[in-house]
Order: sequence, then structure tokens, then C-alpha cells
Amino acid sequence: MKIIKKPWGKEFLIEINSKYLFKKLYLKKNCRCSLQYHKFKTETIYVLSGLLEIQINNKFIQLKKGESITIKKRIKHRMKALRDNTFYLESSTPHPNDVVRIEDDYKRI
Repeated sequence: MKIIKKPWGKEFLIEINSKYLFKKLYLKKNCRCSLQYHKFKTETIYVLSGLLEIQINNKFIQLKKGESITIKKRIKHRMKALRDNTFYLESSTPHPNDVVRIEDDYKRI
């Protein structure tokens, strides 16, 4: 497993192959990833612990342990941890570098 440090937490790359990409993510409390979309990638998010706020376009939803959502390609989205120890799984199509950042708290646009 490859661990990738991010300014908002960590990604644990579990598997990438020709059919799917699978990773576990940790978000620090009150931190969020980029507001982004993907040209090709569709992803499903499954919350393992904590409380995850997901912005889908201009709508905000909260997911707790055991809840999931699928985000289709070209949909603007962003995840934010509302509690300590927020971990979630992301299963997606195998497009690891398909990120179009719109806004980023860490100046990575």
C-alpha cells in the first residue's frame, strides 16, 4: 500500500489496475480537499468513520459511518471532515490523475 501525504490528511492507495482504483482517505477535522471535477472518473465514496460533508455542485450533504454516494464524471464536488478521525473509502474508475481543480485552500490550482 502506498501512502500519499496531502495538506488535508493522507491517501492510502490500496489498488490500481486496468479496471478500478481503490483507496482509503483520511481528512483532518475542518480540512477539505479541492473543489474539483473529473473528465473521465466516476467515484463512489463510503464513510468508515467520522462525519463527511460533501459539496455536490452548490448543494451540501453529510454522510456518516456506513453511508455512501456515487459522484459521476464532470460533477463539481468537494469533501470536508466535520469530526476527528474521518476516514472514507473511494472506489473509482482507473484515472488517478484526472483532477480539474476549481478552488483549493492550499493553492494547488
